[in-house]
Amino acid sequence: MYRAPLEDMQFLIDDVLDIEATLGSLPRFAEHGIGADLTTALLDEAGKFSADVVAPLRRVGDSQPASCRDGKVTISPGYADAIRQLGAGGWVGITADVDAGGQGLPELYGTAACEVWNGADMAFALEPFLSSGAALAIKAHASDQLKSIYLAKINSGEWSGTMNLTESGAGSDLGVMKSRAEPAGDHFKIFGQKIYITWGDHDATENIIHLVLARLPDAPAGSKGISLFLVPKYVVNADGSLGERNDVRPVSTEHKLGIHGSPTCVMAYGDQGGAVGYLVGEPNNGLACMFTMMNEARLKVGLQGIGASEGAYQQAVAYARERVQGGVPIVEHADVKRMLTTMRALIEAMRALAFTEAVTMDLAHYGPADQRSEQQRRIDLMIPVIKGWSTEVGQELTSLGVQVHGGMGYVEETGAAQFLRDVRITSIYEGTNGIQAADLLNRKVGRDGGATMESLQAEVRTVADTLMASDNVSFSGLGAALHKALADHVHTTEFLLVALKDASFEAFGGSFDYMMQTGYLFGGWMLARSALVAAEKQAAGADSAFYARKIATARFYGARILPRCEAHCGAILESGTALSAYSLDWL
Repeated sequence: MYRAPLEDMQFLIDDVLDIEATLGSLPRFAEHGIGADLTTALLDEAGKFSADVVAPLRRVGDSQPASCRDGKVTISPGYADAIRQLGAGGWVGITADVDAGGQGLPELYGTAACEVWNGADMAFALEPFLSSGAALAIKAHASDQLKSIYLAKINSGEWSGTMNLTESGAGSDLGVMKSRAEPAGDHFKIFGQKIYITWGDHDATENIIHLVLARLPDAPAGSKGISLFLVPKYVVNADGSLGERNDVRPVSTEHKLGIHGSPTCVMAYGDQGGAVGYLVGEPNNGLACMFTMMNEARLKVGLQGIGASEGAYQQAVAYARERVQGGVPIVEHADVKRMLTTMRALIEAMRALAFTEAVTMDLAHYGPADQRSEQQRRIDLMIPVIKGWSTEVGQELTSLGVQVHGGMGYVEETGAAQFLRDVRITSIYEGTNGIQAADLLNRKVGRDGGATMESLQAEVRTVADTLMASDNVSFSGLGAALHKALADHVHTTEFLLVALKDASFEAFGGSFDYMMQTGYLFGGWMLARSALVAAEKQAAGADSAFYARKIATARFYGARILPRCEAHCGAILESGTALSAYSLDWL
C-alpha cells in the first residue's frame, strides 16, 4: 500500500529549498507561519489521507470503472466520499486566495500534496487538478460577478471544474473546432460536443463548472476566433442557490487504457435549445485565457509521472524484498537492484526539479516586483521539461516496476501493471510531449536566443564546480559527470539555435532528444544540490542513513543516468539530417 515519501519531501522543502527563507517573508505568505512546523503538519495530514482514504480506491476504480447510462455518469465506489473529504480538508484550494475560499499557501505545498494524491491514485487526483485549474482561469479572466459566484465554491471543493477543449477530429488543432456560442441577452447559448473531458460528469460535488471553448458568430477563422465560456451543470440563481439543470449532458464515458476511475466524458452542449454560458475574458481571446492555467496544469501532469513512479517503486521494492529466488530475496540480485536504484534515483531527481520550480512559480507571481519577469521566463522554460521529461521517465519507471515483478507483474492481480497503464496518458494530454519539446526549443529557448537557458546552465556549472572543489571524495566523480553532461548540453543548445534559423525541420527533429537531455541534466543538477546539503548535515554532526543515502543516490545518478545526456547529444547532432533524408514513401 502506498505511503507518501514524507521524509524526502520535507528534506527538499525545508533543507534544500529552505521554504521559510525563500518564501516565508514574502507579503503573500508572511502571516502563514511558513516553515518546518507547517511543512510537517501538512505533509503528515496529506500522508494520512492518501494512505487511509485515497490509496484503497486505486484498485477499486481500476476494476469498477466510471460508466455512463441515459445521460448520467456513475463513478467508482468510494470516490464521491473521498472527493468530499478532500474538499472539506481544504486541499482543493490549498494555494488559492484566502478571500476566494482558498488557504493562500505556497505552490510548493500544493505541489507536494498533488504528488501524494497521484502516488495514491492518479484517477482520483485528476478531479482536484481540473478544479484548481478552472479556478485559476476564472480568477485571471472572469468578471467580478462571475468570480464572486463561482471561485469560492470551486476552491472549497463544494463545486468542481473541467476544461473543454478537444473535439472529434480536431486533436491538438483547436483552430478547427465547431462548437459555437450565440448571444442571448446577459448570457450566451452554447452548442457543440467535446471529447476527452476529464471528470466531465459525476455526483461527487453539488455543481460542475465547465470552461468551454467555442466560436462567436462573427469570429475570425482559426485559433484567433475562439472564445472561452463558463457553463455550469446547474444554472446558479442570483442568490447563489442552484437552479435548473443546464442543457449540458454526458453522452458516454471513454473506455481507456488506464485511469479507469476517472470519468472521461463525451459532453454534449445545447441539444435541447442551448446551454447557458457566460463569456470569460475578451471575445476571441479564449486560448490565451485557457493558457493562463497551462503552466500549473503541465506542472501537475509532470507530478502525475512522478507520483505513479513512486507508487510503482514502493510496490516493486516491497515485492523484491519478499520474493525469494535462488535462495535469497530477489532484491539481492544485481539486476533487480539496478532497476530499483534506477527508479529511486530518477524519482528523486524528478521530484527535486518539480519542487524547485514550484518555488520559481511563486516567485514569478509574488516575489520582488523587479524579479518577477526573470522568474516567469525561467518557469516558462522549465514547464515543458518537467511535463515532458517526467512523463517519459514515468513510463520507463512504471515499466521497470512491472519487470521487477517478473511474470507476476504482467497479470492484473498484483496491480503493478496499473501504474504503467495509468501513466501512459500523461505524455499525451495537456499537449503531447512532441509539442512540449517543440515549445521548449522554439518558444522558450529560441525566443531569447538561449539567454534564459544559459543562465540555468551557469547555475549547473556552479554546482559542478562546488562538487569538484569539495573535500568529500565521493563528489569528484559526480562533479566530473555533471561537467561532461553540461558541456554536451551547451553544445546541443548552440547547435539547435543555429538550426532553428537555417534548417527548422532538422531542429525540430532533434527537439525531443533535447528535451530529454535537458531533463537528465537538470535532474543531475538537482540531486547534486541535495547531496551537498546532505554532506553539510553530516559535517554538522548528523549521523543519519538518510543523508548517506542522498549522497549515494546522487553518485549512482551521476554514474548510471547522466551518461544518457551524451547519447541524446549524439542523436541531436545527427538525427535531423537523417530524418530529412528518409523519404515519406518509405514509412
